[in-house]
Amino acid sequence: MTSPSVRRRRFWLTWRNRLLSDPRFHRFAARFAPFRSIATGEARALFDLTAGFVYSQVLATVVETKLLELLSERPMTLAEVKVALGAPEDATDRLLRAGVALDLISDASGGAYMPGPRGAALLGNPGLREMIAHHRYFYADMADPLSLLRRGGGGGELAAYWPYARAEAPSAVASDPATRYSALMADSLPAYVADILDVAPLEGRKVLMDVGGGEGVFLIAAGARAPHLQLRLFDLPAVAERARARLAAAGLGERALAYDGDFSRDPLPTCADLISLIRIAHDHDDAVVLQLFKSIRAALPNGGALMVAEPMADVRGKDKVADVYFAFYLLAMGHGRVRSPQRLTAMLREAGFATVRFRWTSALLPFGVLVAS
Repeated sequence: MTSPSVRRRRFWLTWRNRLLSDPRFHRFAARFAPFRSIATGEARALFDLTAGFVYSQVLATVVETKLLELLSERPMTLAEVKVALGAPEDATDRLLRAGVALDLISDASGGAYMPGPRGAALLGNPGLREMIAHHRYFYADMADPLSLLRRGGGGGELAAYWPYARAEAPSAVASDPATRYSALMADSLPAYVADILDVAPLEGRKVLMDVGGGEGVFLIAAGARAPHLQLRLFDLPAVAERARARLAAAGLGERALAYDGDFSRDPLPTCADLISLIRIAHDHDDAVVLQLFKSIRAALPNGGALMVAEPMADVRGKDKVADVYFAFYLLAMGHGRVRSPQRLTAMLREAGFATVRFRWTSALLPFGVLVAS
């Protein structure tokens, strides 16, 4: 039997939906000043949802043609951009006008164009540009979202792009897919590292091991933030090899070591009193994550801690990043999900951790940190 509060909410939602679906209300709201801004705002938001795929494809075109890089060198006219892109003048004009409308490009007057405010921000974030460029595989899957839903995810372009994560033995997959993934993650991670380290429990720790640590981007930043820390990394052999090269280039020498291994199969080294999982758990299904948490608990000494940092659901109410973007990206990959802090906390406790603390980061995305001990 439903409670009175549930019945009241359902009554309100039913009344609201009937009102908003009535064309007579829309005509009235458009003429009545107090309601006009609400009506036009909702109409614009609904149209933006309808046109969103086109907006993202314009963004992808700007990124893939390196148009922003060209315009950052000097203002360029329509005729010059046309030659650079090898496209007809009318099509080039449409792209430039679309870029201006999306604030990716600015009209610099005199018939020339320069990067816009969002374009300039994008130029300063190479990792985001790499993510946008690889989204062609995700967009291909989302071109038929009903088929993606009915097959329960996976089976498309994005799953084929990341085959190692679906393999029964990821360490046996050819090195190209694994290194391709690690390179993309290395490019995109710097945008979040400082926010994570601001709340990371580094004080008093001796050895930090980053499991699934990719090319060592997080470890290098953590080492700079805490010069006393010894640094360790655990990842697939092809990835760990790339990490060794990056760690050496960062001048960390013997302070940093990279171990080869597959965390879904191999025991973890028992060398660290702080272990980190940075954007790892949400890439995997519950059974894999729970087993990983148990392996980490077994590898930690008394007083050791695990830090889980990644996008999380239900931390800011309705969140388009977690509940739309990441939810469907992981569905297309065929595994993983964005979990709430409460769900991750329950899994950590099931794995044997007694205390779990949630720490919110200042990142623009819904990035949270859980520290378990």
